[in-house]
Amino acid sequence: MSDVTERGLKFFAEIMGDERAEQMRQGITSDGFGAAIGKLATDYAFGAVWTRDGLERKQRSLVVIGVLIAQRQLLELKNHIRIGLTNGLTVREIEEALIQTLPYVGFPAVASATTAIVEVLREQGLDTTTRTAEERGML
Repeated sequence: MSDVTERGLKFFAEIMGDERAEQMRQGITSDGFGAAIGKLATDYAFGAVWTRDGLERKQRSLVVIGVLIAQRQLLELKNHIRIGLTNGLTVREIEEALIQTLPYVGFPAVASATTAIVEVLREQGLDTTTRTAEERGML
């Protein structure tokens, strides 16, 4: 494997754990469907972009979270909330990211993102009392 692939896998292990990194390694070295896409993600997103100098991981997480909120990519947003927490984001900082995106993407996108984020915070044991808009009958 190339240096950039190894760097990407090392970074992936740091943010997602050794087991998931090993799954990624196995996936990108197979000849199965999606292997090439996984290798591109490993090389480009993780090995080349996330590992650059210039921004701290926490800052990079905030950028990605904002983009995913805007794109309404809720499954990927959940992954990046987990990554953001691993990278040192606090619950308050994540909430502020939601608030910061609000004037630019609107209430519907932020409401959907809020539900996804609350689900991750529950999963992580960080917020067990907040009810989503759906649970409150607002959506």
